[in-house]
Amino acid sequence: MNADTKIASNAGYAEAADSLVASYESISFEDIYAPVLNLLPQGGRALDIGAGTGRDAAALAKRGFLVHAAEPTGELRAHAQRLHPDPAITWTDDALPDLVRLHAGETRFDLILMTAVWMHLDEEERGRALPRIAHLLAPDGRLFMTVRKGPVPPGRRMFHTPIEPLIEAAAKGGLALLKNYEFSDRLGRQDVRWTMLAFERENRV
Repeated sequence: MNADTKIASNAGYAEAADSLVASYESISFEDIYAPVLNLLPQGGRALDIGAGTGRDAAALAKRGFLVHAAEPTGELRAHAQRLHPDPAITWTDDALPDLVRLHAGETRFDLILMTAVWMHLDEEERGRALPRIAHLLAPDGRLFMTVRKGPVPPGRRMFHTPIEPLIEAAAKGGLALLKNYEFSDRLGRQDVRWTMLAFERENRV
């Protein structure tokens, strides 16, 4: 069931920020992204969109990336900066679908990460967001994303996000599919499943 399209894509996260920290930090980046770790670029610049408590941004920084972490929920950013005070991480208040602040700069990224973000956008927003994300990728840069499937928690805004149309739209935008992987919920929720996708930006002349 779709949530009210009038509320913000990050609705409910500010109020729940304190309680979300333990669950988010209980799962490691390596556990979630194990199926695509062999596709991870060897350092460079990374962008973590919807960075939450900073778990993934910190893991990327430890792997040698310079990380730009975009998180629109101030309460989550505060926890992240407290938990992961790494000088290799730059924090920004920015959000999909437009990523206005990031697009105002000229930085292009070797890796873009979106963990549990895409399903917060409605169909029109997804159509706007994908080209902007692709634009932020360096040639041959890679995009990793996980997409949630399951009931919408109370107070949140989520939408059904078909995977095949996403893959087709990505291909039209110059993003070649590298991996399509289904996995169970790492927090043990029986009614929630996930899809992990990895893309590479084609170096078109």
